[in-house]
Amino acid sequence: MVQAGPVHCFMKKLFSFVKIFLYPLAPLYGGVVWLRNSLYDSGFFSSIRFSIPVITVGNLSVGGTGKTPHVEYLIKLLQYRFRVATMSRGYKRRTQGFLLADADTNALRIGDEPMQYHMKFPELTVSVAEERITGIPRLLQNRPGVEVVLLDDAYQHRSVKAGLNVLITDYSRPFYKDHILPIGTLREKRAAYKRADVIIVSKCPPDLDKATAEEIKKQIAPLPHQSVFFTAIKYEQPYDLFTGQPMSLAGLNTILVCCIARPEPLVTQLEGIAKDVHVLSYPDHHYFLNRDIEEIKDAYNNWDVSNKVIVTTEKDAARLVLHADKLKEWGVPIVILPISVGFLLNGGQEFDNIVMNYVEKEVAENNAFMNPEQPY
Repeated sequence: MVQAGPVHCFMKKLFSFVKIFLYPLAPLYGGVVWLRNSLYDSGFFSSIRFSIPVITVGNLSVGGTGKTPHVEYLIKLLQYRFRVATMSRGYKRRTQGFLLADADTNALRIGDEPMQYHMKFPELTVSVAEERITGIPRLLQNRPGVEVVLLDDAYQHRSVKAGLNVLITDYSRPFYKDHILPIGTLREKRAAYKRADVIIVSKCPPDLDKATAEEIKKQIAPLPHQSVFFTAIKYEQPYDLFTGQPMSLAGLNTILVCCIARPEPLVTQLEGIAKDVHVLSYPDHHYFLNRDIEEIKDAYNNWDVSNKVIVTTEKDAARLVLHADKLKEWGVPIVILPISVGFLLNGGQEFDNIVMNYVEKEVAENNAFMNPEQPY
């Protein structure tokens, strides 16, 4: 059973209708983006390269490619050997400028995705800044021990020249079948994929075969320096929002509360585990209001079944905890269903090697420059 708020449904229909009249603007928008990229490519606009390794993870489309779990994959890969920091724009945060996450941080201050990183990786340096070219120096000034910076959703942020560009495209809507806004979802023209060093086709079927992967590679037409990988979403052990204790959803009636662009795969996953699934869907990155919390509470209380729990995603949990006092007082079990990514067709080791070789080389060169008399 799926329920979306009436305002959300109306806005989606309205946007579909209005988009027809926006079609003539696509060439204009594309021309502006092309001019901007040309000015960077020609050197008229300069890009700054920093002395420490910088990895950009981004996409050509707006939302929904699974970027966040790929950033988390990189955090897990690097954090035990290097001092890692993330830098995000902090989408929909209520603050401006450069900020570092601390003990008093919440999603309103830094955004939901950075807050998710902060909650999952307490030792990680999490930062936000609209302008990465000024944000990175601020970051290094405040955290001089940082050795690697992961730029989250910064593929179009060309003022910073990353040493490794990771481009993610959705299996169900790859960039080579998409169109520039507002006709499609692309932020820039398809040819922008050429700036990437690594291209990841995300959200693939777990049983993706080699022949299909090769056909996709053919459509992408990677350049000689580019590597293409395929990943699938993996659902991890659910856990209680407030205690962190592992939970099982088997045989339970679940109310899925989510604010994600495409909840269908998550619903399908839950339907294969839980007894029944009721969905409350809100717009992507939606900040829950008091009336939303009351709506969730009413949906729970009015569903006449036993053994029921509320399920949400890690990203949505980062915003739900803004109402922690009310939710705890309510006393209803709220379970987080986390996700991760797994590389398909034995591509994980090759991807890891590309990342580690780049970071190790950059860190060694930076250390040699900073400490010329110390042997490496």
